[in-house]
Amino acid sequence: MNKPLNELLTLLQLEQLEQGLFRGQSENLGLPQVYGGQVVGQALSAARYTVDNARTVHSFHSYFLYPGDPEKAIIYDVENLRDGRSFSTRRVKAIQNGRPIFYLTASYHGDEPGFEHQSKMPEIAGPENFASETQLAEAIKHVLPPQIQKIFCSEKPIEVRPVNIINPLAPKKAAPTQHLWIKANGDLPDIQLIHQYILAYASDWGFLTTALHPHEVSLLTPNFQVATIDHSMWFHRPFKMDEWLLYSIESTNASGSRGLVRGEIFNQKGELVASAMQEGLMRMKNK
Repeated sequence: MNKPLNELLTLLQLEQLEQGLFRGQSENLGLPQVYGGQVVGQALSAARYTVDNARTVHSFHSYFLYPGDPEKAIIYDVENLRDGRSFSTRRVKAIQNGRPIFYLTASYHGDEPGFEHQSKMPEIAGPENFASETQLAEAIKHVLPPQIQKIFCSEKPIEVRPVNIINPLAPKKAAPTQHLWIKANGDLPDIQLIHQYILAYASDWGFLTTALHPHEVSLLTPNFQVATIDHSMWFHRPFKMDEWLLYSIESTNASGSRGLVRGEIFNQKGELVASAMQEGLMRMKNK
C-alpha cells in the first residue's frame, strides 16, 4: 500500500464526537476547495457507523451546497431516517464554519437473491495498454503551472489510466465520452464497505470533465468555472477496488451552464458493479 492510499484510509476513519456526530479531517489536493469525492467518502463512512454490519450501501444521492475549505475539518451529522426489515436509510449533513456545505441520503440493504440483467461492458483494451494520469502529466510537467503539477504529478491513492487522452493545455473538440481504468494503489482490507467508500471517492475524478470534451475547454482554461452540483451512485454487485475497474463515462447533455454525466463501472470479468450520475456547473466567469 502506498503512502497516499494509507493516508486516504486514515482520512475516511472519522472521529466520533457523540452519538451520530463525527469529525473528519480534510486533504489539500491543491484545489481551491475540498475535493468532492472526499466529502462523499467521509459522509458514507460516518453513516456506516450507525448501520448494521450485515447491510451495505446500495445507493446514495447527494448535493453540494458550498465549496469546502481544504484547510479545515468537517463535521458530519448522521440522522437515522429508517431501519426496516430489509433496508436502512440515513441522511448525513456535512458542516463547516457553522453551516451545511453538503447533504447525502444513503440506503443500505443486505444480500438478497433476485432477478439479474445488466449492460454489456464496452470492448476496451486492458489497463496494461495505457499510461497513468501521473505518467502523462510527467511528460508535460515542464509546461504545467506549479499548482497543477502538485495535483497531477504527485503519487496518488488511486491509479487512473485514461483511454481517451485530452490535452488540458490545448483541448480539441471531442465526443463527450471517456473510459478510465481505475484501481487503488495497494491492497485494501477485505471489507466491502471500505471498497465502496474508495470507489465513491474515486468516482468524482474525471467525471464532469467528460462534459467539456465537445466544447474545447478544460479545467485549465482561463476564467472557466467547473463545480459539482449533485452526485449519485448505485452499487449493484460486490467488487474489489484493489483490482482494475473500467469506468465508462458519457455526457448526455449540456445546457443552461450545466453538464450532465453518467457512468457505468465494470470489473474485468464484465460484471456491472456500480453506476453513477452527476450534474455540475460549467461556465465562463465574468472577468
